[in-house]
Amino acid sequence: MLTIEVLEALLLGFSVGLTGALVPGPMLFATIEISLKKGWLAGPQVVLGHMLVEAVLYVLILLGAASLVDSDMISLIFLLGGLSLLVFGLLTLREARSTSSYVKTSKESPGLKLVSNPSLIGLITSVSNPYFWIWWLTAGGALVLKEYELGVIIAMAYMIGHWTADLGWFTVVSGSFGHGKTLLSQKMHRYILYTCGVFLIIFGLYFMLNYNNSIHLS
Repeated sequence: MLTIEVLEALLLGFSVGLTGALVPGPMLFATIEISLKKGWLAGPQVVLGHMLVEAVLYVLILLGAASLVDSDMISLIFLLGGLSLLVFGLLTLREARSTSSYVKTSKESPGLKLVSNPSLIGLITSVSNPYFWIWWLTAGGALVLKEYELGVIIAMAYMIGHWTADLGWFTVVSGSFGHGKTLLSQKMHRYILYTCGVFLIIFGLYFMLNYNNSIHLS
């Protein structure tokens, strides 16, 4: 009986995780950008940073911290998250502009080195996405607590399934772009970076412009 419940929790976590992973968001475009430099391993490394944030949230949800979140905190997440993505997008555009080859001979600035750490990118794009927090502190938290009612093992199985979906999808993404980077021209490489940077800026501006609206929505 326990085995069946564990399998059901794994399947539920995988399905929910895959649904979220397939929706285009800041982490997807950041993964594409970093995969062009780091190769297929960038995807799993990005997910590692993402998983770290979710692991902390998972524990806090079980401790009941989600009930302490109010509208002011959600609004602050929108504002700071939007600002972070805006800066991240601008740094990506700066890198696209300065890209002269796949193997850079010039010394990178500290800002560009910062956005070249895949795990850090996964962490930043997770904590800076307001809808990531809202989902985990509402529907996501409810799912975790529901599974927890069946036992700790069941709740852990749900998270393992969720992370397996994230890991699988973003590995496919980074593998596709990491493998294809040798087939891309310098011009196409630059255009992809520009596209990722623009989308990150759009996400950032959208979150910042919805700062006031989030007060009424929460």
